Amino acid sequence: MKLAIIGYGKMGREIEKLAIERNHEIVLIIDQNNAEHFNQVNLKKADAAIEFTTPDTAIQNITKCFEAGVPVVSGTTGWIDRMDFVKEKCSVLNGTFFYASNFSLGVNILFRMNRWLAEVMNHFNYEVSISETHHVHKKDAPSGTAITLAKGIMSGIKRKTGWASAPSGDNDVIPVESIREGEVFGNHTVRYSSDADIIEISHSARNRRGFALGAVMAAEFIAGKKGVYSMDDMLKI
Repeated sequence: MKLAIIGYGKMGREIEKLAIERNHEIVLIIDQNNAEHFNQVNLKKADAAIEFTTPDTAIQNITKCFEAGVPVVSGTTGWIDRMDFVKEKCSVLNGTFFYASNFSLGVNILFRMNRWLAEVMNHFNYEVSISETHHVHKKDAPSGTAITLAKGIMSGIKRKTGWASAPSGDNDVIPVESIREGEVFGNHTVRYSSDADIIEISHSARNRRGFALGAVMAAEFIAGKKGVYSMDDMLKI
């Protein structure tokens, strides 16, 4: 495949490396230093685009890909409150969109375990909380992964109606703690506590390779497809 990389930070460079290892060709790389090259003429050279940028620019970047008729994979978090708008754009422009809050295979297994455990815990009197730790450069908090975990818990535990990044005093709300330190790639823990014990499920990333591999596999997956897709579609979870 011919791929465009939109966003050439640490993730973009790791994606480039993985894509080349998988025999793909990088035909366009866009970052803040060459934004003038981000146009339909250049985009149309690609079979798919992979976008890892910032919450402030993601929607504009994704829309540009739709307008160029180029399938786009996005891993940018911090903007999903406007997901319905992007899905509508994808539909109107007959585009192809693959979104994940986290492209790691291990994290997506964690998502499945989290939903299952929440269904079990709906019947027991445990209090649940989430903690996540990332590097100091991460712009959004809580992480998109933590929000996905919270939504998974809410789907299973009917008494939980929301989440909050600060203590709310509301037992119906899931507290989410966000820590930013060092160069941590990403640690996420879901903790259930009772007077008798604690149950935890967690995932810790050792490097960025797993995220990059998932993103490149997503670009391969959407080749020839139309519509909106997720990791559940790709992994058949």
